[in-house]
Amino acid sequence: MGHTVPELKDKSLFIEKCLVNGEWVLADSGEFFEVRDPSNGDLIGTCPEFNTHDAEKAILSAAAAFPSFRRTLARDRARMLRRWYQLMADSAEDIATLITWENGKAIAEARGEAAFAASFLEWFSEEAPRVYGDTIPSSVTGNRVIVTKEPVGVCTFVTPWNFPAAMITRKVGPALAAGCTVIVKTPAETPFTANAIAELARRAGIPNGVLNFITTNRNVAVVGELLATHPAVRKVSFTGSTAVGRLLMRQASSTVKRVSWELGGNAPFIVFDDADIDAAVTGAILSKFRGSGQTCICANRIYIQSTIYNQFAQKFADEVRKFKVGPGFEAGVTHGPLIHQRAVDKVHQHVQDAMTKGATVLVGGERASEIGNNFYLPTVLTNVTSEMQISCEETFGPVAGLFAFQTEKDVVEQANSSDVGLAAYFYTADIKRVMRVAEALEVGMVGVNTGLISDVASPFGGVKQSGFGREGSKYGIEEFIQVKTMTLGGVQSHL
Repeated sequence: MGHTVPELKDKSLFIEKCLVNGEWVLADSGEFFEVRDPSNGDLIGTCPEFNTHDAEKAILSAAAAFPSFRRTLARDRARMLRRWYQLMADSAEDIATLITWENGKAIAEARGEAAFAASFLEWFSEEAPRVYGDTIPSSVTGNRVIVTKEPVGVCTFVTPWNFPAAMITRKVGPALAAGCTVIVKTPAETPFTANAIAELARRAGIPNGVLNFITTNRNVAVVGELLATHPAVRKVSFTGSTAVGRLLMRQASSTVKRVSWELGGNAPFIVFDDADIDAAVTGAILSKFRGSGQTCICANRIYIQSTIYNQFAQKFADEVRKFKVGPGFEAGVTHGPLIHQRAVDKVHQHVQDAMTKGATVLVGGERASEIGNNFYLPTVLTNVTSEMQISCEETFGPVAGLFAFQTEKDVVEQANSSDVGLAAYFYTADIKRVMRVAEALEVGMVGVNTGLISDVASPFGGVKQSGFGREGSKYGIEEFIQVKTMTLGGVQSHL
């Protein structure tokens, strides 16, 4: 099924190369891979198939750029980031177009991501000059203890396709603010959004070698291992699946690198019977179906207190029936395709598994093959139980499974019965319960009476096998800073 892709206002932002040491280059081998529109399978373009030889050039360019960049005044780094932010804001519509084209999300949602991505550059431009040291009273007579903070060094980032703009700036912004240099391995599904952002960084005056963007598809395993193990690299940051995170963590440990992982989630969304049901429905819709359910903080298990279960389910299903599924550029479309056929297959498997074990489909429950191969109808399931796959696996698609619960104690235990702990949400009018439940939930982030928790000012990250480290907020820059202690001896007063 065809659809019209809007022309870019600045066609020079569409780039089919990699950025290494300030130059747009191809792979030395000349190999490339194809990038296709998830809405219809049409070819968007090609990108270089980097191998380890190509990737090492990027690492060495970042290593060569680091000594001078770390000495750049923090205020000057702030100005670079601020210029980059402004260019991102000025090119927001083109960035949104690229996001929808290669990721598939509806254009209104893509515009939101473009603004969100730019906000990290603005935020960390303001954090760059505020990396403060310390002085500590010594317990040894005549000594003075001075603490300074320094950039970690060369950083490698592996970013995901579900937020092709924001997941890059959320890592790169604080790294550059701290004085680090960077290699970003962008996802093979969505490299063109990343390349546009990289070109704007060049135009903003980010020095050559400070920021390198590389692509690979068939060589992703060996390139990923190089990025995690190369001796010149001091920090690795990864956003993606828990399985890949475990692998990269083992690799990075071989050279004792600093790491921060933002991995999978299985977010519980709890609605207590004293909650504002209409508000809870709105929050659950927002949390569950953002990006067609392809976000790591999407509500995956929706727990409704039994006394309001049927009322909630009906209102929730009524809202989902209002969705319009289709190519992201089409007028009125609220939800686009999933990223590829494998994603659709997994979603359908979860729905079929739930149905065979007694779940009821209120809305959807089927592939939307008449629109395209990668489309699945937004789905609401009732009578969902802990025996179903949807309760213990992250669906990463537009399927809402509604579980019934009896007591607060029961639902907290069910919510915590997971080896991951990224986000959780709950709705209640009881202020005592707010603190009690928020503290009991084993997650890194809790949304109370809201379904939207992503905010540049708020620390983002998880616990358990959802990873560690925080992105965004005042804490985000600390991931790229190391502490140096200087003890000055023989400092005696002669006054």
